[in-house]
Amino acid sequence: MFGHAGYELRPLIDAFRARHPDSDVLFSEVTGADPFAALRAGEADAHVLWLPVAEPDLTVGPTVLTSGRVLAVAAGHPLAGRRGVSLEDLAGERVADLGPAAPEYWLESMVPARTPSGRRIPRGPAARTFNEILTLVAAGHCVHPLGELAARYNNPPGVVFVPIHDAPILEFALVWLSVTDSPAVRALARTAAGLGPVAIG
Repeated sequence: MFGHAGYELRPLIDAFRARHPDSDVLFSEVTGADPFAALRAGEADAHVLWLPVAEPDLTVGPTVLTSGRVLAVAAGHPLAGRRGVSLEDLAGERVADLGPAAPEYWLESMVPARTPSGRRIPRGPAARTFNEILTLVAAGHCVHPLGELAARYNNPPGVVFVPIHDAPILEFALVWLSVTDSPAVRALARTAAGLGPVAIG
């Protein structure tokens, strides 16, 4: 999962462990640059990913988190002093380029290439991890849209998180490789469906 999402999923994990004491949940981090790699390599049983996920070999389970969105900007950026920004404010602003391994439709849902009115949002410089994105933002090389979870658990020097007031709510769901669908993953999904999603912000 991304960043500190594991903390927010404590009710789900506690419920799963109580109902299935012979199974456990261990956490690892997903990067936006290659979000499906660990699933396809068999290195993880399930991921928590923002939607949509439309991969023919992956199963999308229940939504476990919902979140608003923020724009990470350098402390000296003109948008840093705002109480909120619009997606139109990204016109002409550079956003980090996460590279070719993540599908364009998936990146577009978080980091659009154009504003709602059609104005271009250029991509670059390259970043492969969350910390690389924040380092580039702090240096003034780009701005970057993120989930509100980033603002809740991070306070890096030189970076300000400004709410994006007109962006759709993010939904994060359990996702797993369909051919390796396991009883434990199905049990985790059933538990998540019964509890419903945690709302961030």
